[in-house]
Amino acid sequence: MSKLENYIVENMKSEMAQIQQNAVQNHTATMLEIGTSLLSQTAEQTRKLTDVETQVLNQTSRLEIQLLENSLSTYKLEKQLLQQTNEILKIHEKNSLLEHKILEMEGKHKEELDALKEEKEKLQGLVTRQTYIIQELEKQLNRATTNNSVLQKQQLELMDTVHNLVNLCTKEGVLLKGGKREEEKPFRDCADVYQAGFNKSGIYTIYINNMPEPKKVFCNMDVNGGGWTVIQHREDGSLDFQRGWKEYKMGFGNPSGEYWLGNEFIFAITSQRQYTLRIELMDWEGNRAYSQYDRFHIGNEKQNYRLYLKGHTGTAGKQSSLILHGADFSTKDADHDNCMCKCALMLTGGWWFDACGPSNLNGMFYTAGQNHGKLNGIKWHYFKGPSYSLRSTTMMIRPLDF
Repeated sequence: MSKLENYIVENMKSEMAQIQQNAVQNHTATMLEIGTSLLSQTAEQTRKLTDVETQVLNQTSRLEIQLLENSLSTYKLEKQLLQQTNEILKIHEKNSLLEHKILEMEGKHKEELDALKEEKEKLQGLVTRQTYIIQELEKQLNRATTNNSVLQKQQLELMDTVHNLVNLCTKEGVLLKGGKREEEKPFRDCADVYQAGFNKSGIYTIYINNMPEPKKVFCNMDVNGGGWTVIQHREDGSLDFQRGWKEYKMGFGNPSGEYWLGNEFIFAITSQRQYTLRIELMDWEGNRAYSQYDRFHIGNEKQNYRLYLKGHTGTAGKQSSLILHGADFSTKDADHDNCMCKCALMLTGGWWFDACGPSNLNGMFYTAGQNHGKLNGIKWHYFKGPSYSLRSTTMMIRPLDF
């Protein structure tokens, strides 16, 4: 029994050891499976964490780049702000200097103003005295004007008497200058006056066809054989030539000085017979030149007093400074030129501008030393260039068969 018990105990130990070993192996396998599962889960979590970390790093990199760009922009703005601050400081310094100068100028201006006030008071006293003198002179002028009117009336009567004497001499068979007999009709132009025996330059009365009243004109009896009817003259700037259409139509000024005969009269005269145009020019250095056209006439008012020319000669340039193919007359209130710029307003005066053209003898009068670089002056391009304002001009006409 003892042996049996020992055997049973030994077998039981062996079985128990086997059972324990199996249990340990089973437990170890289970633990290994659990460990493997945990490792797999840990690896997956690690991969996810790695992805998240990568995203975080990328986002951090972008934020760092934006931060760097913002830092650069901030630096540029700070630099610009510093530059503007420096400029503001400089401007402030300049303003301070200007304020100081303005204060000085205000002081000087106040002194000058006080002096002007004193001068004004003196001038007012002088004006009061001169007003009285002017009133007296006006009275004397009125008396002189009355006398002058009487003299003009006597002059007209004398001219009529002379004309009647000329007619009488013609009827009696008396020969006049050049052996020609004067026709029994009034003087149509200065050529008729010259051929009637009056060979002194001066003011004469002519009777233009289709004009209701006689017209006083200046006759030039000295240039190139005489007989010239002056239609325009500039010499001293005493007359304003910046005028409107109506004034250029009927004329203005005094034939003894600066004047424009009038487009209506020029049209009427040149409608009587064929005329030659001569333009006398003088610069501020005393040089003289002329341009002459064999044929000259202008259209009527409906035709805007259109200019017609033919046959140019003279010493004021080999090329004509007047538009030979014809141009309409323009004034500041009647634009008939071929330019969008309105030449009469830009260049002043009334003229046959075409597209502003190379001439304008009715422009602004500029004195010596002020006459260079003046596009709106008295211009004759092919004599003195496009911006030289001349000293004097004369436009005059004479019959082609004179």
